[in-house]
Amino acid sequence: MPVRLDDKRVRLAAFEWLAEQVHIHGDVLPRTILAQGFELDGQRVPLVSAQGIFKPRVLAEIPLSITTAPRGPYDDRVNDEEGLLVYRYRGTDPMHRDNAGLRRAMQSGTPLVYFFGVAPGKYLAIWPVFIVGDDPQALEFTVTVDDPSYVDYYARKGVRKESPELRVAEPAAAGRRAYITTEVKQRLHQRSFRFKVLEAYREQCALCRLRHVELLDAAHIIPDSEPDGEPVISNGLALCKLHHAAYDNFFLGIRPDYQIEVRQDVLEEEDGPMLRHGLKGLNGGRLLVPRSREARPAPERLEVRYEMFRAS
Repeated sequence: MPVRLDDKRVRLAAFEWLAEQVHIHGDVLPRTILAQGFELDGQRVPLVSAQGIFKPRVLAEIPLSITTAPRGPYDDRVNDEEGLLVYRYRGTDPMHRDNAGLRRAMQSGTPLVYFFGVAPGKYLAIWPVFIVGDDPQALEFTVTVDDPSYVDYYARKGVRKESPELRVAEPAAAGRRAYITTEVKQRLHQRSFRFKVLEAYREQCALCRLRHVELLDAAHIIPDSEPDGEPVISNGLALCKLHHAAYDNFFLGIRPDYQIEVRQDVLEEEDGPMLRHGLKGLNGGRLLVPRSREARPAPERLEVRYEMFRAS
């Protein structure tokens, strides 16, 4: 029978363990190690389970983590106007024990961990996060992210309300958290976009077929700085770092029919084997596309980008 442990001690141990795992694996962690968790006082403390709102048995009331699964059933999202994350209730009963647990986390200012699924079995770990809003009619909570330095304060003081500059209600704190949450939102989109695009292209460059994942990027067809540059698979290409740079700098373009076109002055240039084989040799070739039609580059997006290439 699990023995209850001190809530604050468990959370601090979880934050420390996560920092170690991120150092080892990067900020996208495999679900297997999160489900296994760590040991504290001889008891195992997992960080996730099959349920999105998770409280390990060693804790009494308040959940330790919330999780958004990739392609999951809940419409968790980002409120762009307020810079907050929106997390759906479990089910439709506001008084379900999991929802009540998050409500207690909000009332007590208890920090949690948020795991965002970027691909099956892969989760971006974000902490500390706080529940700052509860809407029973919409069946959702609002969540904000704070700077990891808050954990040091939490370790020393333990109660957020003791420090005015850390209160959610304080304008300065709200502004800081909105800024941090917006940055986190960008990371969520970037990591999710990368995993989905590389998966669609079977982890190889769409131009040269290079298969070393460490050397691959998820490139935007329409740049993400443009209004239509959404982080969706149909606006993405898996490219090695060389060809990503060449594509972004208009050394080459891709026509809507997936034919590759190298810029004329590059074709006329004489240089070593890298230029000859790495760029000039692509001219007239065809893009490798995903097997799924839904994941293939949208012709209308390619056309917009191709016209940018022609005008460069």
